[in-house]
Amino acid sequence: MTVTITRDKCPRYLLSLALAAAVLLSPQGKSDAGLSIDIVKAPRKLPIAVMELTGPYGSQISEVISEDLSLSGLFEPLDPETFIERPGQKFSKVHWAGTGAEAVLKGEVVAAEDLIVRVTLYDVVEGRPVMAKQYKATRELLRPLAHAVSNDIYRHITGKEGIFRTRIVYTTLKDGQAGMHLADWDGKRGRELPVKARSLMAPRWHWSGKSILYSAQRERSWNIHRIHLSSMKEEPLIQEKGTNIAGGFFPEGDRFTFSSSKDGTPDIYTYYIHRKKLSKLTRDYGIEVSPAVSPDGESIAYVSDRTGSPQIYTMDKFGYNKDRLTYEGRYNTSPSWSPDGKTIAFSGWKEDSNQIFTIRTDGRGLRQLTGEGNNEEPSLSPDGRFIVFTSDREGSKAIYMMRASGEEQRRISPPGVRASSPRWSPN
Repeated sequence: MTVTITRDKCPRYLLSLALAAAVLLSPQGKSDAGLSIDIVKAPRKLPIAVMELTGPYGSQISEVISEDLSLSGLFEPLDPETFIERPGQKFSKVHWAGTGAEAVLKGEVVAAEDLIVRVTLYDVVEGRPVMAKQYKATRELLRPLAHAVSNDIYRHITGKEGIFRTRIVYTTLKDGQAGMHLADWDGKRGRELPVKARSLMAPRWHWSGKSILYSAQRERSWNIHRIHLSSMKEEPLIQEKGTNIAGGFFPEGDRFTFSSSKDGTPDIYTYYIHRKKLSKLTRDYGIEVSPAVSPDGESIAYVSDRTGSPQIYTMDKFGYNKDRLTYEGRYNTSPSWSPDGKTIAFSGWKEDSNQIFTIRTDGRGLRQLTGEGNNEEPSLSPDGRFIVFTSDREGSKAIYMMRASGEEQRRISPPGVRASSPRWSPN
């Protein structure tokens, strides 16, 4: 099996990553022994020993894998100082007795120019290997290679797809000019996309992960464009009068939502790319903005001030069956769906600041997740276990990540860069 990150997965100045993942054991991907985590019923932290890979760049690769697994909240990488077994030694379950380790990852880097990495995952209790794979990548893509290893470990033990190879896009502002950055899921390996404008807003991923929709202010006009990641070429889509702000793509990929003030007060529209056709969804009194398409494409969450203050509403994909979702707070905005379509994250005003909340789509279970500084523009990860958002808690706006429970909030955008509007890739 070969998994390839092609040029639509990363900027074209990076070479492609070819992961020759030769599955030697447990081809179904999930262990049939006791080495597993049920992330739905009773999540637990599985103690795992991530040993330093032998060979060039082995320590860097091992460090990324360990960080990935730790940040997932489902693994507990053990202190290498407690290891009796050395990286070059043959695995023996006797060496791990008393360490608490339930799994051990060992491996080697056998080529440094174009990296060739071989890893084996061992079940300590069973005393046997349960996964063995080989990966190939150019040296520039060391971190994506390590993320791929983490993903395979995660999938093998949980039976679910990991998010370690996903990406986050966000806007930046420096020296009066707006730009757009693309980073790995952990905020590392950030790189600038060739998009510049006076202001940029609302980057939104295509469901394929191959392009990004966004709004750009240039020459006093707010228009909507998208950038194709394979070619890094910008494509203009909406150039109507007024202010046009991107919403999100429908699953079929040829249609997206946006808000526009072209007819006066902002309303919500859909746009069919190939047919170049607009369809107006809202005609109510007041302002309707921030449309977000549900994962199944059947519903749209949006913001309306028809009752006097901005609140979150939902409607079907045709603009009918409108329902108010939020009733607490006097200013709620920026809805973002969970991948299962059961929860919506949003930004709400409370006690003189904006905070991140979640609420079930039946209107129940309102929960506040943040409390320090102003926190806005939430976006959930593809597995629904993490949220990225904008916060000014350290002064300037920056990108932060937290668990969907609100735990372990941490900054992931680099210092010295004013960053906002994060969006998690779908894959």
